[in-house]
Amino acid sequence: MTAVVGALAAVTVGLAPHAAAYDEQSKQWYLGEMEAETMWKVSTGKGVKVAVIDTGVNPNTPSLKGQVLADEVPKAVAYKATDDYGSHGTSMAELIAGTGAGGGLKGLAPGAKIVPYRVELEGLKGEAEKEKTPEPDQAVRAAADTDAKIINISFGGMTTDKDEAAIKYAASKGKLVIAAVGNNAGPGESGVIDYPAAFPYVIGVASVNRSFSVSKFSSYGSYVDLAAPGEGYPGWCDATFRSYCDNRHGTSPAAALTSAAAALIWSAHPDWNVNQVVRSMIDTAGRRNPEKGPSKYIGYGMIRPRLVLKNPHYNPGPANVDPLAKDNGGDLLAKSGTKPSPTPSASASTASQAPEKASGGATSAAGSSAESSNDSNTLWIALGAAAAVIVIGGAGVAVMRARRAR
Repeated sequence: MTAVVGALAAVTVGLAPHAAAYDEQSKQWYLGEMEAETMWKVSTGKGVKVAVIDTGVNPNTPSLKGQVLADEVPKAVAYKATDDYGSHGTSMAELIAGTGAGGGLKGLAPGAKIVPYRVELEGLKGEAEKEKTPEPDQAVRAAADTDAKIINISFGGMTTDKDEAAIKYAASKGKLVIAAVGNNAGPGESGVIDYPAAFPYVIGVASVNRSFSVSKFSSYGSYVDLAAPGEGYPGWCDATFRSYCDNRHGTSPAAALTSAAAALIWSAHPDWNVNQVVRSMIDTAGRRNPEKGPSKYIGYGMIRPRLVLKNPHYNPGPANVDPLAKDNGGDLLAKSGTKPSPTPSASASTASQAPEKASGGATSAAGSSAESSNDSNTLWIALGAAAAVIVIGGAGVAVMRARRAR
């Protein structure tokens, strides 16, 4: 089975190549909106490793020098891990942990490290010597056996039983698996969410644009968990790595930024486990009317790691309770060997930790309704000091969130 980049690949709208030296950070609009400089005073993601399963990662771009731990890729799946045949994986890695050196992309978690995994993705030219290149499920399992805390999957097409088993294995090891939901909502498209984002124990990420509108291409449905910026950013034009191109977009970068946000939180709280990191992200996510339950367009809302980092006494709730256990059909996200507790989880929406009133509060994953809100018109997000209104593209109707339980 060959996984598919297809619609999940970062798409370029109006190529604008740049010769060195670059000035890409100034075009990363979301860094200002998310108050990245303020967050970096608290956490840069240091000490957290992110497994990037993709087209490979080039460790020699100015922004990634010293950031890629190629020697930590298990040998069985390490074939040409640093030979990126499509530039997709390198762009995702820079969005996560790029240092911005040489004017390149600055990662949202520039202190984190990248562990690269090169897999075959249909639609990109990387088919040579297939027998030596691992399948995505093999890479996921290998990453699960390392000390990488986060597994980023910015592609779709992992649809087999082997793929699902690999995801469950990673979850049982306490890994946070984050994936793009797909770019299937454009004209003539079905809007259907892709796998692995639709599997249990995966955080599926949708895209919003610079106006904080849900991206017209972003897939939607009952498997969307969070949303992040996914439009109007630079990325490498091709595998020659000679220039960046402007106006790249897709749910791929949205997933990468969500992985980076998780790295910021985990670095600041290394004693937390995956349940607590996930709960903190869900409970601080921004959207209007969270009491009505998750939206099929942005799930629990837009990532806002700032709200976690600014509170040194943030209560992430119990470690042995999966905040998405009802959605996942069980508790595999807990630490290995622990049992779910019947005690309700502590929520960041309690009075002591509630986000600003302007954001409409935050929803607790543990106590949210099983039915999505009929909020297809507007959503509310407070990214920085100011609040912004999200307008959903398309009408859409409320749907039952018969989520991942099988």
